[in-house]
Amino acid sequence: MHKTFLILAAAAALPSLALAQNVATVNGKPVPKSRVDTLMQQAVRGGQPVTPELEARVREEVVLREIFAQEAEKRGIAATPEYRSQMELLRQTLLIRELFADFQRKNPVSDAEIKAEYEKVKAQAQGTEYRARHILVEKEDEAKSLANQLKGGASFEELAKKHSKDPGSAARGGDLDFARAEAYVPEFGQAMAKLKKGETSEPVRTQFGWHVIRLEETREAQFPALEEVKDRLAQQMVQNKVQAYQQSLRDKAKTDFKFTP
Repeated sequence: MHKTFLILAAAAALPSLALAQNVATVNGKPVPKSRVDTLMQQAVRGGQPVTPELEARVREEVVLREIFAQEAEKRGIAATPEYRSQMELLRQTLLIRELFADFQRKNPVSDAEIKAEYEKVKAQAQGTEYRARHILVEKEDEAKSLANQLKGGASFEELAKKHSKDPGSAARGGDLDFARAEAYVPEFGQAMAKLKKGETSEPVRTQFGWHVIRLEETREAQFPALEEVKDRLAQQMVQNKVQAYQQSLRDKAKTDFKFTP
């Protein structure tokens, strides 16, 4: 009797177990909970926090999809060439996404690699940074006039606010903040680097117009600590690995197609 009771109890539990595996039934067809799990995972990867409200919306979305999909099937849309063509593209998209996701999981960036890359970038960023102001005008005569006014004691900041055509710095009195000389077009950077602290240049011509430059101060290049840039650097390194993997697959493929150089 005891054994029979257990069998009956187990059989009675089967419907509830099946129900737990499904979200709902639509027109007699079960809607599996796995679809909810998949959409929830996508939401999490997209940065959304997991909340009861999100799960409720996802459940509704899954059921609505089943309702609409059944209607599409009923109308024969799944048999159309357009649908089949789009499904093939979607199949490829999902395969490719999972291919590169799998590659990233199996080829993580180590802390040692991140530190080595950090030191490399830091070494390249070393050097002098210049804090300068400039006034940008269209014509040489305007630049010469401004340079003469400055020699006569006029305020650089006021002249920049009034005359400079550079929208990024005019309101700040021409202040460009700290940057390396290489950050500017060559003519500007070279002229700025030749100045001494507090010195103003003669008019300098670049592709943007005519500049009058004043050097405020210099300092050794500042570089953030590893912990400040570690996540961003790791993300870039992972992307670089994926791009190299993509290129290797392209190089190994046998095809008569000619890619754009």
